[in-house]
Amino acid sequence: MQYRTLGRTGVKVSALALGAMNFGRIGRTTQDEATALVDTALEAGINLIDTADWYGLGGSEEMLGKALAGRRDDVVLATKANMPMSEEPNHQGSSRRWLYTALDDSLRRLGVDHVDLYQIHRWDPETADEETLSALTDLQRAGKIRYFGSSTFPAHRIVQAQWAAREHRLGRYVTEQPSYSVLQRGIESHVLPVTEQYGLGVLAWSPLASGWLSGAVREGREITTSRSKILPERFDLTLPANRARMDAVERLAALADQAGLTMIQLALGFVTAHPAVTSALIGPRTTEHLHAQLAAADTVLPDDVLDAVDEIVAPGTDLAPHEKFDTPPALLDPALRRRRR
Repeated sequence: MQYRTLGRTGVKVSALALGAMNFGRIGRTTQDEATALVDTALEAGINLIDTADWYGLGGSEEMLGKALAGRRDDVVLATKANMPMSEEPNHQGSSRRWLYTALDDSLRRLGVDHVDLYQIHRWDPETADEETLSALTDLQRAGKIRYFGSSTFPAHRIVQAQWAAREHRLGRYVTEQPSYSVLQRGIESHVLPVTEQYGLGVLAWSPLASGWLSGAVREGREITTSRSKILPERFDLTLPANRARMDAVERLAALADQAGLTMIQLALGFVTAHPAVTSALIGPRTTEHLHAQLAAADTVLPDDVLDAVDEIVAPGTDLAPHEKFDTPPALLDPALRRRRR
């Protein structure tokens, strides 16, 4: 297992990190299965585990807490807040009021007195940066969190938050957690240059593109990945974006075979090759899936393979831009780009 420094924190984390989104309701993973996944990951040298309060509405944190019982100190533990936890309008967002409550709930579910990295799951346009950063700074000073970061923030919001931290003399985000894969490379043109500029650690989620790059999705085969059942529109080959993805997958599969690699090794090796990326977050549902992904732990792609990937999917290109979560709101809502008279 390779280890990298998480931004400018001095903390060493594994190049592959375990994502716990599938623990519980989302992945239908039982407690025994979740514990086995944690056991296998730790034995393989993974030391960073990421979850969120929203995953299974607390279920993932509870299962992870039980799986980590007695060995919490061996893990760089990360969780997130901001997504809606109930129909109550104040049980979401990035306000001081909610973050204090959300963190206490997460600590209780995880069975710990602090987390190493507390992340804002999405940018909250209704809450000022200084409000959120002030709350996070106070929680850090109280010893409940060691560091804090952002997740899936647009590049301009990452910059704005860094400015607000400096302007108001508050702690700053030290990490960003964006979606990144061979098929979704848009962040190379905006987010990753910003994270490099500010020295942020980057934890890339969905490096296997929701299963597209797992090796299970191929032309002429029935698509049976777990995500295809939850989000069938993402695999509907009558849609142009999905057709483009399938064409790219076939070319990538041929490249992987020529290089003597599995698709998973090619996909994860690509993500961890970028100098801005600290860790790739893998989210296996079974230990079989995890072992297949751990085979990429020491994969280093040679330049000719990376050049060939660039020929298949150009740098900075998103093959499914409509699935991005960091699109500026004005690009989604016409009213926001039209002056009111």
